Amino acid sequence: MALPISVQLYSVRDYIARDGFAPVLKRIADIGYKGVEPAGFFNLRPSELKKMTADLGLEIYSSHSPWAHNAGGLPEQLDIASILGLDTIVCGYGPDNFKDLDSIKKTADNTNAMVDFCSKNGFTLFQHNHYWEFERIDGRLKYDIYRELCPGVKYQIDSFWSTNKGTEDAVAMLKEFAKDTILIHMKDGVCRQEAKNDGMKDGLLDMKIDLLPLGTGTLPIKDIIAAAPAQVKTVVVELDYCESCEMFKALEISYKFMTENGIAAGNK
Repeated sequence: MALPISVQLYSVRDYIARDGFAPVLKRIADIGYKGVEPAGFFNLRPSELKKMTADLGLEIYSSHSPWAHNAGGLPEQLDIASILGLDTIVCGYGPDNFKDLDSIKKTADNTNAMVDFCSKNGFTLFQHNHYWEFERIDGRLKYDIYRELCPGVKYQIDSFWSTNKGTEDAVAMLKEFAKDTILIHMKDGVCRQEAKNDGMKDGLLDMKIDLLPLGTGTLPIKDIIAAAPAQVKTVVVELDYCESCEMFKALEISYKFMTENGIAAGNK
C-alpha cells in the first residue's frame, strides 16, 4: 500500500504569514494531500490548528512544532504535541553539533536525556537531518557514530539532504537507518558538492543548490520509497524554496508525480 502524502508547512510559510492558515490549508486539501506537518503556529492556538486540519480532512501525522531542544523544555512541549494528537516529538541540530567527535558525543548525551524523558511519558523522539549528519569522519558517517551513542532516538530521514550534497546514495542511506526510521522527508533538485551552507534558502541559492518539484530533479524518489520500512507513517513533501515555479504549483507537480506514479497515496 502506498504511503500517504503530506506537506511540510515550512514550504508555504510565506503564504501563512501573509494570509493565515485557513486559505493555505484549503489549497493544500484541494490539491489532494492527505496530511500536513506544521512548522510554527503563527499566533494560532494549536487546538485551533488541529480543528482546522480535521475540518478539511487533513491528518497531522507529525509536527516540527514544537521542536525539542533539551529535556528541560519537554513538559510543555509534550502537552502541545498531545493537543495536536501526537505521541511523537521532533528534535534536530545545527552543523556545530556534529562538527567533530566531541560535539557528536555532547549532542548524543543531550538527545539521550530527551529520549528518556519522552519514553517515560509515552512519547517517541524522532530526529530530522540536514546534510551535515551525513558527512564522514575517518570514513564513517557522523550519523552512524551518533546512532551508536544514542540508540533510542528514531529518525525522520530527509532523503535529499542524506546525500550530503551528492556524495552519498540516498537509497543506501535510508536502508542504513531503516530499522529506526518512522518518517521520510522528500525534496528534489540537483545536489552540488561545492555547496557549503547551513541548509537555509540564502545559503542554498548562493551555492547553487537547486530545489525543484518532486520528479523534476535527480533524486531517485521511486527507489527511495520502495526501500521505505513498513513503520514509516507518511512521506512528507518539503521544498525550502522553489525558484523554478510558484510554490503551490510546485506542490501540485509534486503531488501529481507521487500519486500518478503510485509512489504515494493522496485524496484525489
